[in-house]
This record gives sequence, structure tokens and C-alpha cells, in this order.
Amino acid sequence: MAFTGKATYSAGALLPEIAEDVSDVIGIVSPYETPLLDALGDPLRAATSTHHEWLEDELLANKDAVSDASISSPSTETTFDVENGNRFRAGDQVQVEGAMELMFVVSVSGDAVTVIRGYGSTTPEALADGSILNILGNAALEGSDRPTARFTNRIRKGNYTQILTSAVEVSGTDLAASQLGLSDEMDYQKQERLREMIRDLENTVINGAGPISDHQGSDSVRRTMSGIVQSLSANTFEVGDSEFPSGDDLDETKINYVLRRIWENSNGNVDLIVVGGYQKRKLNSMMTALRGYSPRDTVYSDLVSIYESDFGVCKIIATRWMPQDTVLMLDSSRVNVLPLAGRSFHFKPLSSSGDYECGELIGEYTLELKNDAAHGLIRGLTTA
Repeated sequence: MAFTGKATYSAGALLPEIAEDVSDVIGIVSPYETPLLDALGDPLRAATSTHHEWLEDELLANKDAVSDASISSPSTETTFDVENGNRFRAGDQVQVEGAMELMFVVSVSGDAVTVIRGYGSTTPEALADGSILNILGNAALEGSDRPTARFTNRIRKGNYTQILTSAVEVSGTDLAASQLGLSDEMDYQKQERLREMIRDLENTVINGAGPISDHQGSDSVRRTMSGIVQSLSANTFEVGDSEFPSGDDLDETKINYVLRRIWENSNGNVDLIVVGGYQKRKLNSMMTALRGYSPRDTVYSDLVSIYESDFGVCKIIATRWMPQDTVLMLDSSRVNVLPLAGRSFHFKPLSSSGDYECGELIGEYTLELKNDAAHGLIRGLTTA
């Protein structure tokens, strides 16, 4: 039989080829969604250096604590030490947190504060080392000179960019052959590697850490960005902490405790609660007992996507890349994921030295996380 070059299987040379029954859709099983990046959205600007910096400021503190273990008469002591004497001025009204008594500051010398106890006919109460003092406000003398100027110093914060790369290589044969489910193997490989890189970017934004030294990196030291979990410290709470609500399970009491602390210590407006799969189910189960169903209902819903409390309205996001024992509470207006200018994800074709086409996908990004005190973190929750 003459060679025809036609694939005939076993049906004979004169019959048409039998096509394989393969759907023209390629199923991807690996997760690649990026809920947090989607919620934050695209930044309004790009970073212009490998060390991206920003300035933060805060108002003068109106809260301090007693730092005096030698108080001999808790209800009558008029002079005692505080942690930061420079926060007080003569003329301040001061109140111990949780007490009804008002005190009036007469003078300040270093960290020693002298007060009038039971000011305004209030009843003196016990004063103890570690008591929190709230400074209500200052009363100036009529016609007096201006007070000594006080101000805060702006703080310079920063984070480093991190380069994410992935190589693409397709043989000349693959480029020429007809593929199932796609029209261009090179474009398909670019798309798949890009999905992986965006997935890894979200994972790094949440969990990444910068090096202890050599932050700038070099041709032998890799530069990495600090992620959200590693960057937060002001409102970070661990299950078992003395003041944190008891229990290992996530519940509404713990959520509201952190939201209240953020509200008390900053003007942050938490609008994102970020959790993994296990803690998302815990959040849903908090509301299960409060739901009602009529006899005609045919769909059972056990889902919470928005939580509204006295301290803000929060969208709840579940991402696979969150540590399962952790909950993040973020003010999204203070969180940005920025590309280095001209270095957002792109494909760079490279020269080929053989029968293939190749290139590299490149992206360089950093995390801008402003005002630590505007965010919160819970760690150590049960995951089983």
C-alpha cells in the first residue's frame, strides 16, 4: 500500500480520520484567585525606588500611665511619677480610666506630676502603679502668654520591592503543532505563569518578610518585601493574652474587642476582615442561631459577607493564603500594593539559541502599609 501520510487508525486509507472526543476547554484545578488584591484594587501611583517610603504622623498623646511603685497613700497622694511627663502641662484635667475622680495638674517636673485630688467636688479614688490616665484638656489662664510649643515628629516608614519572575519556553514543534483547547501555546504558557505570579504576590503581601540585614539586596542577596502579618504590632493580640477575651475559638466578642481597641487608639476605619477557610466558617457560624426560616424556604444559607458593628462596616474576605489561626482587620484606604514604575507584570522576549522560543515574565512590587495602629491582628485561634 502506498504511503498517503494520512492517519487512518484501523478504518482504512479511504475513510476520513476519526477525531478524538476532547473538550476544547482546559480545566485548571489549582487555586489562583487573589481576593485580597482584588479588594484593595489597583494603586493610584507606582513606587519610584526599590525602597518605597512614606511619612506618618500622629496627634499629641492624651493618654499616659502612672509609673510609681512607691505610692504610699493611694487616695490622697498628690505627687506621683508617670511614664511620659512631657505629655502633661499645668492646667490639665486628668482622670484615671474607669474612675469618677478628676485631678487638676498644678505642676510638672520631669516625670513627676503634682495634682489637686478630687477636683470639682469629685470623690478621690485609689491611685495605683500602672493606672491609665486620660488627659481631658488644658485650661489656660486669661491673658497669659502662649504655652511652650509642642509637636510630634513625622516618622519615615518604608518597604522594599520584590522581584517576581517566571520563565517561559516553548519548542518550535509545539508552536507549529495544532493544540487541543488553545490556539497559541506561547500565549497559554504566559497566562499560566502570570496566574502563578499573581497568586504568589498575594501570598507574599500577606505573609512575606524582609531580611534581617542587607535589605537592599544585590546580585547575590535577594530583596524581599515585608508582608502585612509581619509588619503589624500595635494591635496584635494572641489567644491567651491577659486582657484578650478568653477561649480559643473565634467569636464576636474577640472581633469587637479588636475593633474597639483600633477605634480607641486611632482614627482608622477598618473595612476588611481577612480570614482563611476555617475562620470564615467560624464567622458564618456566629450568625447561624440568629437566622430564621419560613416553611416555604427551600435554600439554606449560612454565609456572612459583611459584618456591621458599632466600629464600622467590614467586608469579610476569605483567602487561601491566610494562616488558618489568624484574622486580619484592615483599613483598606491605608494599604496599597504598588509596582515599581515601569515594572508591573510584563513579558520580556529573550533570544533563543536553539529550536525554541523563550522569554521571562517579570514584575516588581512592594507593600505600602500605613499607620500600624489603624489595623488589627488576632493569632493563635484554634483550627480544628
